[in-house]
Amino acid sequence: MSAVGSLIFCDECGNLLDNPEDKLHNSSTIECSQCQATYPRSQFNNLKVVTSTSEDAFPSALRMKKSVVKTSLKRDELKDDGATIKEKCPKCGHDEMRYQTLQLRSADEGATVFYTCIKCSYKYRTNN
Repeated sequence: MSAVGSLIFCDECGNLLDNPEDKLHNSSTIECSQCQATYPRSQFNNLKVVTSTSEDAFPSALRMKKSVVKTSLKRDELKDDGATIKEKCPKCGHDEMRYQTLQLRSADEGATVFYTCIKCSYKYRTNN
């Protein structure tokens, strides 16, 4: 018998077993409906279900302030060696720019894209 939370599974075939506290069955055993393996009902008498949550399961404003990750970018970290893309430069109008992406915000939010014009080196960023 394997238990996951309050669910009990047959060791032989993995089928979900009937609830051992079900009063409809008067026998002292629980039988698997798939492979007919039997388990003593008394084996489940003191079964306890214990649940827990991770610290970040229920975010709060206070916890968010505590776990802020500060990221700083130095000018050297945004070199002009990113991938090239057809994007119009807002400053000079050149139609090719290089870009890099960095995950500056939380993981469930989009990345920040840093663009650098190949012609005039104008830089700007957008948040996806």
